[in-house]
Amino acid sequence: MSSSPTFEIFLVAIPGLEAALTDEAKACGFQGAKQVPGGVRFDGGWPEVWRANLQLRGASRVLARIGSFHAAHLAQLDKRARAFPWKTILRRDVAVSVETTCKKSKIYHSGAATQRIATAINEELGAAIADDAAVVIKARIENDLVTLSIDTSGGLLHKRGSKQATAKAPLRETMAALFLRQCGYTGHEPVVDPMCGSGTFIIEAAEIALGLPPGRNRSFAFEQLASFDAKAWEKMKSLPFPPPQGDGASLIPPPPQVEGPGVGQPRVHFYGSDRDAGAVKSSKANADRAGVSTITTFLQKPVSEVTPPDGPPGLVICNPPYGTRIGDKKPLHDLYAAFGHTMKTRFKGWRIAIITSDTSLAKSTGLPFKAKPAAVLHGGLRVYLFQTDVLG
Repeated sequence: MSSSPTFEIFLVAIPGLEAALTDEAKACGFQGAKQVPGGVRFDGGWPEVWRANLQLRGASRVLARIGSFHAAHLAQLDKRARAFPWKTILRRDVAVSVETTCKKSKIYHSGAATQRIATAINEELGAAIADDAAVVIKARIENDLVTLSIDTSGGLLHKRGSKQATAKAPLRETMAALFLRQCGYTGHEPVVDPMCGSGTFIIEAAEIALGLPPGRNRSFAFEQLASFDAKAWEKMKSLPFPPPQGDGASLIPPPPQVEGPGVGQPRVHFYGSDRDAGAVKSSKANADRAGVSTITTFLQKPVSEVTPPDGPPGLVICNPPYGTRIGDKKPLHDLYAAFGHTMKTRFKGWRIAIITSDTSLAKSTGLPFKAKPAAVLHGGLRVYLFQTDVLG
């Protein structure tokens, strides 16, 4: 793996969470990780591409920027696309899709540019071109510079492979993971979600506590590239996670001892509840598929009946309904007020966090939230992570 060529690797971030993703990339030992518009960049080779897909909880996609050249017109694009060393990256027997964007360039027709690049790949390499191909080449033409990237992830990385049952307005796992990071969660404290939906926060928190890499149960597009080494990949998946010393481990606390039987061993457990029986059932099924059912508990109960679990305090985090399409928001204000009352009267010593698109709903809790945070895009909405310090 040491002979792998080096190129720019780009992590696509959820808008508004670029800084949190940068912190995670650095903590996972990706040297030189730097926040840039739209995500995070650093230099590395194919092993770093594989590891980013396997280990990063907050990235939406991992793009490998495989080359660039200038082209001022379509004939030049055709010639240079044909000369590109596709065989070092793509396989003849794997279909490819091409997507192109044009900006501030003499080549302005993205469809025509896509056709030239796709034809070059097909005729020079022999690979089939298909709109639904798992391997996608992304060409960006800006100021007459053609930059070629390959989507090494395939499906979006929030698709961990374990969540098959979802509740209404589900929160993506990538977003939940970065919100947990912003709350200072490291896997060493209990987490409670009193409006758990399909269990995303609880399952992510449990996986972090157990040191389970998020990509362990799924496949990736890079497995169909010419550069893929199946033996090296299997060895990588077998290594301890978080990374050992010398590969970023000094920035990541080791996983806690979970449910340990010995005296003095901390017991870390995670609790979700929801008033909807279907949500509770979905959460249990998703936790079982993720392999965290032994340290998670899901119960059906309204937020007004939630009580703190035995043991040390930790973090309460939830994604309540926002009511963006509801004319009368009084029921929602009542829900948020009930949540706030439960937190203030029963969860002293805990930190509280909620995600909502409506500042007035956050105020209805009566909780001492910190200053309004930056917006994060979620499902076409701007949402905010409101946090408290430890409740006194």
